Amino acid sequence: MEISTFDNIITIEDMVRDFILDDHPCVMAQSLVANDNLTIHNYGNFETVTIPHILEDLNNYLNDIDDDSKKFQTFIAVFEDDEFETELAFEKALWKLLYQLHKEDYCKWDKSTDSDVSSSNFSMSILGNSFYIVGMHPKASRKARSSPVPMIVFNLHNQFEILRKSNRYTRVRDLIRSRDKEYQGSINPMLEDFGTNSEARQYSGRAVDNKWKCPYQFDTK
Repeated sequence: MEISTFDNIITIEDMVRDFILDDHPCVMAQSLVANDNLTIHNYGNFETVTIPHILEDLNNYLNDIDDDSKKFQTFIAVFEDDEFETELAFEKALWKLLYQLHKEDYCKWDKSTDSDVSSSNFSMSILGNSFYIVGMHPKASRKARSSPVPMIVFNLHNQFEILRKSNRYTRVRDLIRSRDKEYQGSINPMLEDFGTNSEARQYSGRAVDNKWKCPYQFDTK
């Protein structure tokens, strides 16, 4: 989609980048935009998207990543034609899509993480690579998740491990949380370090309690 404003054409990609650059608390996301290390694809609608299409795009993205590079790189799936009135509705659509990707995926689960959604070592595996998923949409209660259009951010899990090995993870994490508190007045209560609780609870952005259970189960294939 393109939005015309006088002589300017604003694309969905521009909207996503502007959202991140507009005082967003995640400094890593801002550096991705600054270094042009975002891969953005627009799929229109959750219900009509072709799952093999997303898998093909993710596969191309993975093949293009420079393993020797220390720069973060991220894949964003945008669904500009969707509207969600509640955080729960978005959460249901998000997990349904992740499960569909899993069922169509021909690769085994990444051995570095667990396929059990309740495990503290769980991370979503697609094409043999674990991803930390960040769901965003306009009706999100956290401003950092309130994107102009519904979208799913696929962050490679091993990039966070690179941060840890270089002793940068804690400093970056604390800076993001400090900026988030300044941005909204409080730190996102759902954010926890990997290995504390299942990161699946964080994916949709909705605040959930300890009784929350993922609506789907995954296997190692």
